[in-house]
Amino acid sequence: MTLLQTPLYSACVDQRARMTEFAGWSMPVQFGGIKQEHQAVRQRAGLFDISHMGKFELRGAGVIAALQTLVPSNLDRLTQGQAQYTVLLNPEGGIIDDLIVYLKSPRSSSSGSDAETVALIVNAATTDKDKAWLLGHLAGTGIELVDESHDRALISLQGPAAAALLQPHTVLDLSALGRFAHRDTALLGQLAWVARTGYTGEDGFEIMTDPDTALALWQTLTEAGAAPCGLGARDTLRLEAALALYGQDIDDTTSPLEAGLGWLVHLDEKGDFVGRSVLEGQKAKGISRRLVGLAMAGRHIARHGYPVLHQGDRIGTVTSGTLAPTLNIPIALAYVAAPLAKVGQALEVEVRGEPRATTVVKRPFYRAK
Repeated sequence: MTLLQTPLYSACVDQRARMTEFAGWSMPVQFGGIKQEHQAVRQRAGLFDISHMGKFELRGAGVIAALQTLVPSNLDRLTQGQAQYTVLLNPEGGIIDDLIVYLKSPRSSSSGSDAETVALIVNAATTDKDKAWLLGHLAGTGIELVDESHDRALISLQGPAAAALLQPHTVLDLSALGRFAHRDTALLGQLAWVARTGYTGEDGFEIMTDPDTALALWQTLTEAGAAPCGLGARDTLRLEAALALYGQDIDDTTSPLEAGLGWLVHLDEKGDFVGRSVLEGQKAKGISRRLVGLAMAGRHIARHGYPVLHQGDRIGTVTSGTLAPTLNIPIALAYVAAPLAKVGQALEVEVRGEPRATTVVKRPFYRAK
């Protein structure tokens, strides 16, 4: 199998990245070491190549109105330059993917005659599935889907020093760019799109531009002190921040209510959408399982797929787990039976055949100051 290469592949190889296959792409898993990269993001700034992620633009009249029927969140809240994290749902209320919706143009008039431009950033492993789902539901609307997944580079600069490192290279006043805000701007004298979003629990920016500008920016920012980081640190950072990983913590069989994403479900603010009746039923009757945070009592790490026990009975499954570099304790996410999902609940995780003590704790495990 020939792996896809991002526009930054050569730069990563030149910086001695250890490469791995991810969703059909050759991606850096680490440069200097996962713990070192993790702490660089927490303490100063780290730089990630995330060009493998899916990048769509939807263009036409009534794009937001069309997307309203596919997600549980009220996208009518959005104005130009704002973004919303949300999920695509199947008819069973399961999560097809989690994504961010960015409104790039003014909203259409009440007549719906004006064109809107909306950017969607989706997961690499689900890009083709998401594209097919969107095209199937947008057929006949006149809305155009432009797939820029292989044409544009996407860089994530994360950490408390991210703004200071990026500001000298853009005309955009980053201090005026709020969380989940985004703008088209000039960066190194070239056109780019900058969003104050990320997947690490820190302040930071995601930057989309042409491949040549991305290579120049990568070189400029690493020379300025941003640490190149791989998928390994991205995973430990997002887990400390209790951010879900699609395919492990959420998937087609998990609903947003089960996954602790109820804040994305705005039943009282919008009309019908795919999966609404299932979520209404779950809201009325309650759910049988919940995604919780776990802190292990010792040094044993709860890995994906490990059983969660209560008094010897299996009551759930670990979805993600690691030794948290910032906290220096083993943490995990797991689905457990709803009655046992309260903070403070004592449970066990079966680690290599032995039950190990753990406790349900409040999420996120780590929050930036």
